[in-house]
Amino acid sequence: MLAGLDRVRYTLRIKGAQVTVSAYEDEPDYGVEVEEAFARFRLGDVESHLVAIPDPGSMDHVEARIALLVARIYPDEFRALDEFCARHRDFVDPEVARFERELQFYLAWLEHTDRLASAGLAFCYPTVSTSSKEVAVEGGFDLALAAKLRAEGRTVVCNDVHLGGLERILVVTGPNQGGKTTFARMVGQLHYLAGLGVPVPARTARLFLPDRVFTHFEREEDIRTLRGKLDEELVRTREILEQASGDSMVVLNETFASTTLADARFLGTEVLTRLSELGCLAVWVTFVDELASLNQTTVSMVATVAADDPSQRTFQIVRAPADGRAYAWALADRYGLSYERLRERIGG
Repeated sequence: MLAGLDRVRYTLRIKGAQVTVSAYEDEPDYGVEVEEAFARFRLGDVESHLVAIPDPGSMDHVEARIALLVARIYPDEFRALDEFCARHRDFVDPEVARFERELQFYLAWLEHTDRLASAGLAFCYPTVSTSSKEVAVEGGFDLALAAKLRAEGRTVVCNDVHLGGLERILVVTGPNQGGKTTFARMVGQLHYLAGLGVPVPARTARLFLPDRVFTHFEREEDIRTLRGKLDEELVRTREILEQASGDSMVVLNETFASTTLADARFLGTEVLTRLSELGCLAVWVTFVDELASLNQTTVSMVATVAADDPSQRTFQIVRAPADGRAYAWALADRYGLSYERLRERIGG
């Protein structure tokens, strides 16, 4: 087979973005002819401007297309190659192949966490359980945001999470752009990474090992589905509820935000009730404050703002009763739009 492949010869003609592949028919080496033609103008040794192109070990799409066209020119040689690969498809033991692939991931993970740790961020091996659903995280953070802020030289805000007793669901409310979505991603990441057996982004962590992690984040509408945004959210949420078990983790971000407050409250109550009945762990980012105190399984978490400036986000998510109206009142008063200030201005 190798001898057959050694006999493969072909030519490439490249003109602009077009590449033509054809069989080699003893054409002369034009490179040699060009060098001989210009040899008379050589003035001693000159600096070489040739660039060594690195071999990544895999083909790009252009190289793959060229190989396909060469195979059409030499069908017998490449058919022999296909047959050889088919005969020896199981040459590498599946366990060895799996170990090699997983080892790549774990080494890459350690390299990634070392970069973040150099910026002062903590990682730890969590204490895990398949029975206790109590969660205790100190100094947790979202990986994607941390990598971005580290590259920009900015500070990463860490947050804590605690669930005990019958508590299962974190309901996160607060002002927009306050870090709610990042917090939800962080909680999901912690549980998923714990299942992989790697150090997780936190100072300390006690976590439950879920059987699966389900997520519902906003998507752009796809006209091919012939469904509106709310319809699409309902379908995706139903699929999650049908597949999730009491040992799952569910992360829902701004679900039903496209509908009215009354409908969002009704739908949110129905979904949270189902999650509570399942007994699974969940995080729900929502603008509906009432959902944060639905029952004994829900815990209210609030994205905070600066005490002296309600428009300034702290990106701290704390355990507190939901009260979106407090933020609205503070902002209205700051800009002279409170009820009392408006009455004064109208009366004057």
